[in-house]
Amino acid sequence: QVQLVESGGGLVQAGGSLRLSCAASGRTFSTAAMGWVRQAPGKEREFVAAISRSSLNTYYADSVKGRFTISRDIANTVDLQMNSLKPEDTAVYYCAAGRPSSLASLREYDYWGQGTQVTVSS
Repeated sequence: QVQLVESGGGLVQAGGSLRLSCAASGRTFSTAAMGWVRQAPGKEREFVAAISRSSLNTYYADSVKGRFTISRDIANTVDLQMNSLKPEDTAVYYCAAGRPSSLASLREYDYWGQGTQVTVSS
């Protein structure tokens, strides 16, 4: 099993920044890819960003390109730097990990964190 623990959510004004962090523990050989998924009230889950184990490959949703940056260290921690935040970025952000056939293949991520709330006020 893999345990994922997120931190760093909170309340910020539009245009501000937040940094989310996710620490993986347990059978981390199963965390070939790690990423962030968000879900706003009444909406489906949206894959925000993902990164490979080597950090050579990344994926970003069009809605966050140029504003969010995903990074990963050798200790199996993945961060999401979120800049120029907008009210529509408000959601619960979940860390995900697994061995997907492609980074953007949401259904192939096996492990999930409990989520951290990000609220962007206008």
